[in-house]
Amino acid sequence: MAKRFDDLSTPVVQTEISGIIDQGCEFEGKLCFRGSVRIGGVFRGEIYTPDVLVISEGARVNAEIDAGVVIISGEVTGTVLAKHRVEIHKPAIFRGNIVTPSLSVDEGVIFEGSSKMLSMEN
Repeated sequence: MAKRFDDLSTPVVQTEISGIIDQGCEFEGKLCFRGSVRIGGVFRGEIYTPDVLVISEGARVNAEIDAGVVIISGEVTGTVLAKHRVEIHKPAIFRGNIVTPSLSVDEGVIFEGSSKMLSMEN
């Protein structure tokens, strides 16, 4: 399971995007950040943030994700641990496991895997 942050920020309402891995870009490795990052390209590896990760339509992500908030519209394979919430919007494809206190899945999303809605409080 992905590493947990103990100093996660409070729930995020909306923040500006502070970093982008856009269409046409591929990244493999470990991504750690604060703020909001949008992935529109291809990512493989691990992602750690106490804040917001946005995976846009057309993106392909294969990763262990540990974040405050995860918003998915692209294709994700892996494990997601979200301190506050996960939102999965059409036309997303999700394959893997999610642990979060709040999960929203739009009609039309492909969801193959499991979800556990547990309080992330210590």
